[in-house]
Amino acid sequence: MSSSEEEQDVNEQEIESAVPKAIESHELVLNLAFHPSKKILAAAHIDGSVKLYSILEDESKPKDLLQIDVHKKSCRAISFSEDGKFLYTVSKDKSIRVVDVESETIGFKMLKAHDSAIYSVLVVNENTLATGDDNGVVQMWDTRKQQSIITFKQNEDYISDMATDNDNRILLATSGDGTLSAFNVRRRRFDMQSENMEDEMMTVSIIKKGKKVVCGAGDGALNLFNWNEFGNISDRFPGHPESVDTCVKINENIICTGSVDGTIRAVNILPNRFLGVVGDHDEFPIESMDVSHEGDLLASCSHDQKIKFWNISNLEDIEFSTKQKAKKTDKTKRLKTTRNNDFFADL
Repeated sequence: MSSSEEEQDVNEQEIESAVPKAIESHELVLNLAFHPSKKILAAAHIDGSVKLYSILEDESKPKDLLQIDVHKKSCRAISFSEDGKFLYTVSKDKSIRVVDVESETIGFKMLKAHDSAIYSVLVVNENTLATGDDNGVVQMWDTRKQQSIITFKQNEDYISDMATDNDNRILLATSGDGTLSAFNVRRRRFDMQSENMEDEMMTVSIIKKGKKVVCGAGDGALNLFNWNEFGNISDRFPGHPESVDTCVKINENIICTGSVDGTIRAVNILPNRFLGVVGDHDEFPIESMDVSHEGDLLASCSHDQKIKFWNISNLEDIEFSTKQKAKKTDKTKRLKTTRNNDFFADL
């Protein structure tokens, strides 16, 4: 074997060991959530079940920790409590259930939490939970009393995603009706709603140290808002060939987007640039993504019934010149990150 062949074998071994192998599921995975302090990943399934996996550095394959049948219908979204002891789940069956991670049991449940099927869930703070349903209703819950605090009906279509600022003061919600809505958590009131963007608003992330909000849209654009100026967009970055259904914050400047075309892209915001492709699910739509608490691992799920993992630890090292125009090839070039059993041509 030549020295170049030996070097290639070493490189491939390093690449394979850098991320866990893909998890193949018997059911469609709808949502993912990493534990806030451990390398544990939770996955919500269309059959109503939830599975937890241990992502250990010394093991190439994720280890099954827990499988529990939580809902009668599809489990659409999940969110860990701040301390990681509980996993909140919501379902098409209109219920909220809480899985006690340590005892591996269902702690408590609210069977008719909404009048419509619940679409999204977010842990706002230690004692407050937010849920959004198919009919545009947002509810906030006191998890200590296990009861609703307040209900908002500002939207006409499903609540696709939610996010809060670092102070947990403002709750942002995107909707299928094409708007972004802002709610004051502490004062329990509706604050503002954006103009209709004329296409579904699918996902939301807060970046630039809380100064900017990025929303992925059904037309493939990223709509940008200034903080506390949610009435209309401050900028718009088109370019995705299809709907941006999910996005996650990598750092204050970079997000990863998941599109219906099955591709995960790294995008720099302001200046707006496609940095390249992190990975893909072979043209199957990306359902959900999440980043580990250490910020080095991205998990994604798709209609291919697989959970894949990507090493994103080097995304922050990408440099580009703001003086040069962006290239069309930036949308499709492979970044030097790791994909399961797939090696990039430039490595």
